[in-house]
Amino acid sequence: MKISLLQQMYKDVLVGIPLAKESPHYTSLLNLCVEQSPEGDESCHWMHLPPTNGGIRSRQDAGTSDAVVPMTDDVSNSFANVNSSFCPREVMLLQLTLIKMMLAKAESQEIEISMRQKYCEIFVLLLKEAKIDSKLICLLSSYDQLLSHMASKCLASLVYFQLKEENALNVTWLTFTVKTLSGFPVNARVAECLWTLTTIIKDTVKEKPLPKAGILKKLLAPLDAVLEGFYSSILFHQFDSYHYTSPYSEAANNLIGFIDLLEALLDSRTELELPLGCQRVLFLKLSYVLNLISSSVHYLIKKKSIMLLKKCVLYKPKEEATSGSLLLQTPSLYEDMLALSNAVLQIVNLTWLNQIPLSEKARCFGGTEATQGDSDQTVLRALSLVVLKALEFRFQNCATEAEIKDFQSFMSQLLIFWQSHLKSSPQPYPVVHHCEWLSLIFIEQDDDMWEAAKALLLIYLKLDRLWHDAADKFSQEEESWNFLTHASGCNPHCIFLFFLEKIAFDSAVLLDFLISSETCFLEYLVRYLKLLRKDWHQFVDICNHFDAKHGTFKSVSSVKPPHQENQSSMTDENLPSACCEPEPQTLISLAASHKYLVFTTEQGDNEVAESNQSNSLICTDSTSLLGSLQSLVNYDSSEDSELDSDGKECLVNTKQVPLNNEGEMRTRETGCSCMDDKWNTHRSQVLPLTQNGSSTSSCVTCTVSSDNVIPLKIMLYKSTKCLEELQKAISKLQRRNLFPYNPSALLKLLSHVEKMSKNMNPQ
Repeated sequence: MKISLLQQMYKDVLVGIPLAKESPHYTSLLNLCVEQSPEGDESCHWMHLPPTNGGIRSRQDAGTSDAVVPMTDDVSNSFANVNSSFCPREVMLLQLTLIKMMLAKAESQEIEISMRQKYCEIFVLLLKEAKIDSKLICLLSSYDQLLSHMASKCLASLVYFQLKEENALNVTWLTFTVKTLSGFPVNARVAECLWTLTTIIKDTVKEKPLPKAGILKKLLAPLDAVLEGFYSSILFHQFDSYHYTSPYSEAANNLIGFIDLLEALLDSRTELELPLGCQRVLFLKLSYVLNLISSSVHYLIKKKSIMLLKKCVLYKPKEEATSGSLLLQTPSLYEDMLALSNAVLQIVNLTWLNQIPLSEKARCFGGTEATQGDSDQTVLRALSLVVLKALEFRFQNCATEAEIKDFQSFMSQLLIFWQSHLKSSPQPYPVVHHCEWLSLIFIEQDDDMWEAAKALLLIYLKLDRLWHDAADKFSQEEESWNFLTHASGCNPHCIFLFFLEKIAFDSAVLLDFLISSETCFLEYLVRYLKLLRKDWHQFVDICNHFDAKHGTFKSVSSVKPPHQENQSSMTDENLPSACCEPEPQTLISLAASHKYLVFTTEQGDNEVAESNQSNSLICTDSTSLLGSLQSLVNYDSSEDSELDSDGKECLVNTKQVPLNNEGEMRTRETGCSCMDDKWNTHRSQVLPLTQNGSSTSSCVTCTVSSDNVIPLKIMLYKSTKCLEELQKAISKLQRRNLFPYNPSALLKLLSHVEKMSKNMNPQ
């Protein structure tokens, strides 16, 4: 019986046993029972097949007809001898599986040459005598989705096999592809044709042995003009029809297949020295995709389109990934990126951004009921990165003094867009400095975060030069420029410090980023450290503002008393200057607006009291305030004050003591750590002081005058300490030859930061 012979052949091919019989025998076993119509096109004669329990059929097909596959009278007797447990559909699926498996083994260098030659002989016969390529094309239009899918996979493997082994393009497949794509939209069913072409391109790109360029050019050159025309045909539509609102419709299927093809064409672009028109059309006619994103198509199509745009803005030639930027040396790429950035910035504004729903109705696993989901953070990050990278290219290459205001306008719209979506999230952020939004949006995606940070850094460097050139002419003040960078959320020092704060100043995280090849953190860090070297004083000033202001307003309790809400949050209008204004902010003002558990000491007796008074320093059990309270411990002055990062640190005990009959006031702090429900005392001495037997065995508080508090450079210390630890870790790995590349230049920059830091703290 044919099925038993096919099963035995499958076992032999699977385990690598040589096929003992003559090639025509196996050709007859693999010959698909499909007959082409007399008209000579790709339509087929069909016969109804009995449904099987294992068959896959969509619900909408169930009420119309059974699954169908092509059949000829010549082979009907063959199936009569098939075991009753196997229907013709399953026989055909086994044949397709064998064809796919044999094509893979025929290409593999791990298979013996004699076996590969045997497989090649079989395929030569299948192509010449059985017309297997025409039969696979017929099966593409099958209403049986599994048969259609398997036929597409086999056809793609067969075409690629001929390209690779014979250096020839299958004429039958090429004719079918040109006819199908040229006939759209009259010929509305194109998804299967697109899938096959996409698979061939992906197989070519992922193949390690060279040359890929020759294969790709032979494949795409005959289709170049057709694909460019099809791009306009399929995207130049009003997508308001209900056919596009369902991901299962034929129209949506076509769009999804075409987006996958565009992604494959983008990936293949790196292999050709001069890209073809079909590889450039996405950049040059990006407005078509932008209109698709803002239309009423299904959310899945919007999401795939946005992720495709993200790949476009992150596109780099193969040489650039290894030897630096070659953008300006590649005219076609420069033109394409310029067209892309102009299209994005011309269409993208707050109105356009708000047209894109960044959430969809999510379904529970195994269920059918839909619930409204939260904002899709993946799409939010991708869309934000598209705008930022477009701004980067625009201002890196075309910026003028007048365009500084344009940048501020784009960033203000993007900041409002971010705020609107994070406010609706389960964990809203009521108090946020503009420079902090970047880390809040991108913190969960490392590669996107550093691409976004690098884009803003490059924009800042360019606009900084433009601003200072203009300042020399018009005597503009430095403070105005600093305010603009904070208001636009692009101050590089603020961005870097907010990120360090998010990772708890852990140098190991930075080391992971440096070692990883998946992020551009190395490029970002080198550029930032060069800026830091010449902009050290501004970095110090911003660190001081963090200590004075950000340390108190950022970590506001998530559970605020209703009557205190206005006191503990900042309005949107306050945000741009949150870290910029040098207004003094002491711990007393923080304590005044909340209800705390206060520990006081009087004459050696400890009392616990609940207080709202502003004249006491506090130790709170509110975990939401721990971040701001930790920043008040002076880690720079005592090694004993380094608390376990896994524990819950709470504040401090500050006492003023006069020294040497002078009016100077010094502080002594005692930190209270709450771990495992036990209170432990950790002492941290800020500066040497003279004691007269005062007791500090508990969390002690005394009245503090805001005029006499010595500013503690906590942020400066923590950030520079993190960079010093990173420098030591890199040096240690380098000495052991464990670092993946030569970090000498990076170490030199880190060493310079260490010297500047020590010059500020000579003790």
